[in-house]
Amino acid sequence: MRTFIAIELPKEIKDSLAKLQNQLKESGADVKWVEPQNIHLTLKFLGERDEKKVKQIAQVIEKIARGKGSFQARIASLGAFPGIKSPRVIWVGINQGDSETKEIAKELEEEIAKTGIPKEDRPFSSHITIGRMRSSLNRERLVQGLQELADDLAGKNLEFCIAKITLFKSTLTPKGPIYERLKDVNLKTS
Repeated sequence: MRTFIAIELPKEIKDSLAKLQNQLKESGADVKWVEPQNIHLTLKFLGERDEKKVKQIAQVIEKIARGKGSFQARIASLGAFPGIKSPRVIWVGINQGDSETKEIAKELEEEIAKTGIPKEDRPFSSHITIGRMRSSLNRERLVQGLQELADDLAGKNLEFCIAKITLFKSTLTPKGPIYERLKDVNLKTS
């Protein structure tokens, strides 16, 4: 099964990000937008794994979560990979909660590597993907929208509590991925 570990976002945050997507859609750019119900912060993509490996991974998540307290996070930036002027992946980033998220991702990376799953080549970045460019159609208008809305986003209060880590199964379909929770693991309450 295709799996990943993520932080699920509260409905009100997903709703705010859906509004942001709608504003960016006005550019007419050729973007595959992430369905609002599927928006999340990926901690580790695991790829295709068998049931035995998934159980090992669930144990790793439990071990790490036991040592971590819940924390506040705040979405405060809008950007794109590889850069805002040449967007391929459109994302929002967190500032508050960034160090805690990076620490959890680092520990997951280290512990999961011990199960035989290779480490990522790129360093972890606390971001939430909201869309992916499919072609360069109306790219300039999208870039302009990203630049205008980046300042607007900084002034919004998009704060939420991160209290659990979730192991997801992802089933790819022609209409987009379907995510199914395999395991929710609560962080310690502060």
